[in-house]
Amino acid sequence: MSTVIKFFVAPDHEAAAGVAEGGPDGVFESLTFGNFDVEEALIEWESIFTGRSFEEVLDDDVPETVADPDDGEGPLVLAVSRTLQAALSAAGKDRLAEVSQMWVAERAAEGEVFDPEIAVWILSGLANVTRTIGEEAEGLYCWVA
Repeated sequence: MSTVIKFFVAPDHEAAAGVAEGGPDGVFESLTFGNFDVEEALIEWESIFTGRSFEEVLDDDVPETVADPDDGEGPLVLAVSRTLQAALSAAGKDRLAEVSQMWVAERAAEGEVFDPEIAVWILSGLANVTRTIGEEAEGLYCWVA
């Protein structure tokens, strides 16, 4: 099964939810990735960046589901937490590489093989996008289909 993951910046939850059915293409610029469990990755990334356990981050109900029109049977939109956005935005090249290595190691412990270079590419791309987010209500979102 193939998964399409598109991260995009939107002004608010309502605007992000508006692309649930068709995706952000043509509405918002997006970064496209595929074939990993993005919900789990968002929790793992926040856990690694903050030093909190996976369970502690999960208890904060992140990532927040902004739109799930088909009750888990179709595309959905997730909001990336402000904590993770801030960590990505503040991370330099070395920190992104370190977090990427830790994430790849976590995936390996679960029996999943993930290319370390792709992990750095994903987190670096997201860090660059988060640095464009304004101080107001804009946020980073993820469309998954």
